[in-house]
Amino acid sequence: MKVITGGVTAAKGFQAASTAAGIKYQGRTDMAMVYSEKPCAAAGTFTTNIVKAAPVKWDQEIVYKHPSAQVIVCNSGIANACTGEEGFSYCRATAKAAAETLNVDENSVLVASTGVIGMQLPIEKLSDGVKAMAPKLKGTLEAGNEAAKAIMTTDTVEKEVAVEIEIGGKTVTIGGMCKGSGMIHPNMCTMLSFLMTDAAISKEMLQKALSADVDDTYNMISVDGDTSTNDTVLLLANGLA
Repeated sequence: MKVITGGVTAAKGFQAASTAAGIKYQGRTDMAMVYSEKPCAAAGTFTTNIVKAAPVKWDQEIVYKHPSAQVIVCNSGIANACTGEEGFSYCRATAKAAAETLNVDENSVLVASTGVIGMQLPIEKLSDGVKAMAPKLKGTLEAGNEAAKAIMTTDTVEKEVAVEIEIGGKTVTIGGMCKGSGMIHPNMCTMLSFLMTDAAISKEMLQKALSADVDDTYNMISVDGDTSTNDTVLLLANGLA
């Protein structure tokens, strides 16, 4: 395994963008988008908290019941947790805005939120943010780095990593970003983590690999004993290596 420079745009076929939507923060970016040029096998692990935020419920539906995913939209500032049916409807509205803007299936759009619990999202700002990011999507390392900065809340630095490995004579790249510094405790920690790879792998094997890896990594970490409502790890594989 070789560590390389990069994050969510390191693997072939992935692009990223960010924008300042003004959801809660002022004077900084607070939305990120990751897009794959082709539909991906998708896997995920989620909070074990009995209270699950709306985006967790939405993503579980996509990951468990739909064959592929192609887009991730994430906002920071407001967690969309403990928001009831209204909050869940905002997940659907976000996915719809991304689907219409990018010409993809609404059920291929994953969403994530992090921030204050109990507040409703300003859905107009969220939808406008989606529309602002779509034309800015780029496969550059800089675009990936800016996306990592946009999802930060109490984090002091952005978190991203990328590696290359050899599989069957091919070079496969895995790149990702995450956020989280408090409310970290198994199972899953307070975090959002988005991983992209150009490996060709079945959905079933992708989920098996992710679940096993999370048990040996994220589920080993405890900071303050608090399990969050929004913990989500998503892994997309587009097979373009």
